[in-house]
Amino acid sequence: MDIRIEKADLSRLEACASILEGSELGRRYFCDARGRYIGGELLREGFEKEEVSVALGGDGACLGFAWIQPRGIFHWFPFLHVVAVRADLRGRGIGGKLMDLFERAAFVEERSPMAFLMVADFNAEAIALYGKRGYERVGAVPGLFLPGVDEILMMKRAPARAGAGGPA
Repeated sequence: MDIRIEKADLSRLEACASILEGSELGRRYFCDARGRYIGGELLREGFEKEEVSVALGGDGACLGFAWIQPRGIFHWFPFLHVVAVRADLRGRGIGGKLMDLFERAAFVEERSPMAFLMVADFNAEAIALYGKRGYERVGAVPGLFLPGVDEILMMKRAPARAGAGGPA
């Protein structure tokens, strides 16, 4: 599958909001107290800060997106706020390419020693995927967003740089 990743502009907001709405993440976390989907309204912040990148197919269609906050944890460490892929295209490597983007932004562009993300305890598939990519569980926040749901904070350390060694 031909996929290219680029910074999103506001013309992609509606497509990204639709992708998010089609996910369990969007349905559970991006609704107001009356159950009305407000993902587009909330995503606008990421677009305005130029923190959203999109995965595009060969025809220019939006396949998924990542909202990466370069200093989102303690105003210092990179944080993957949202990653979402169209429901009909999951399992085709699009999420992996978006994760590669996040890690490149964190470890190469920001030169951060660590990168963080949060995932709901019910999302076993994502937890396993992040674990395979080297993310470790560093804590949980019970009921942070939803009653009875633990939000798991995961961290990945930067890979050792070639030629980088400890003190001599």
